[in-house]
Amino acid sequence: MDYIVFDLELNQEPSSVKSRPAPGLQLPFEIIQIGALKLDSGFNTVAAFNRYVKPDLYEKINPFVAELTGITAEQLLSEQLFPEIYREFCEFAGGEDSVFCAWGSSDMKQLYRSVEYHHLSSRHLSKKYINLQPYASMYLHYPVKTQLRLEYAVRALGIPVEHSFHNAFYDAYYTGEILKKIHNNFMKAEIYDPAAVRTRPARSPRRTIDTQGIIEQFEKMYDRNMTSQEKDIILLAYKMGKTGQFLK
Repeated sequence: MDYIVFDLELNQEPSSVKSRPAPGLQLPFEIIQIGALKLDSGFNTVAAFNRYVKPDLYEKINPFVAELTGITAEQLLSEQLFPEIYREFCEFAGGEDSVFCAWGSSDMKQLYRSVEYHHLSSRHLSKKYINLQPYASMYLHYPVKTQLRLEYAVRALGIPVEHSFHNAFYDAYYTGEILKKIHNNFMKAEIYDPAAVRTRPARSPRRTIDTQGIIEQFEKMYDRNMTSQEKDIILLAYKMGKTGQFLK
């Protein structure tokens, strides 16, 4: 059994959407980098994967994403589109016997969302995964639902900081180091069910907005938890924007 420790960098830029998602299927965030390490059962690194992805849906890089990751639209022009990168990633990941490991559950969700959006098969993609975030919280004596930042956990666990954060490959490296540090016999892989989080077609033209997804993306971009007041402001601004009263 291999552990596939991975991380994604995501982009969003609604003003540059070239085509709308299929009815009932949303792709609010587009993958622009996949970083991963393959660890064997002894937690030795046996392979590495680091690929940038050419945008197909959002042509521009959101300014917050650019500032956070350093990724530019020009940098991605010569890269391949997601379907080709995904095929390479599936070959790297090694099939259904592998166990994905990630910091939080959102990257697993975004990976499967992207696969579905591009009408690709997930047959060779493992559904077994470990969300290391709650295990790290328990290890550091925080409540299990505490969403610790990756950088905080790395420093709290005494892991040397040798690379920058908010780079998918380096974040995957740090996540792997955390796995080595806190792994125990109580750590069990869950089975990811894409159907449980899939956005289903609505019976009417109205669509349900993933407000929690909006908050999670802001928290990832700013690398911290939003306060209750900030969450209220973000959602209020979104609702005000929907009215169209501020269009020029």
